[in-house]
Amino acid sequence: MGVVRWLAGAALFLALLFLSLDNAEVVTLRFFRVASWQAPLVFVVFVTFVAGVAIGLASGALRNARLKRQVRRLHREAAAPAPSGPPSASPAPSDGQPPFGIG
Repeated sequence: MGVVRWLAGAALFLALLFLSLDNAEVVTLRFFRVASWQAPLVFVVFVTFVAGVAIGLASGALRNARLKRQVRRLHREAAAPAPSGPPSASPAPSDGQPPFGIG
């Protein structure tokens, strides 16, 4: 299975390499018509891809950290002893009358 994965990765790499060699023309990037920058199309696509991966990894890491904090908090709450004593509010009124809308 490892050999098949390696061969598939090599084939994908070669396909992308030939694609990048075919798209080597220079493109102009303009930033709000104030500044412009010229770079090969392959470089622009690669930088855009890397930036997208970095943003995705950062957002995933932030979400994982938030979820881990929540799990730790829930574990602490589950491990805490239940309060012992009378309940603070009785579900039924003390005068013996049914709650509103019943009866």
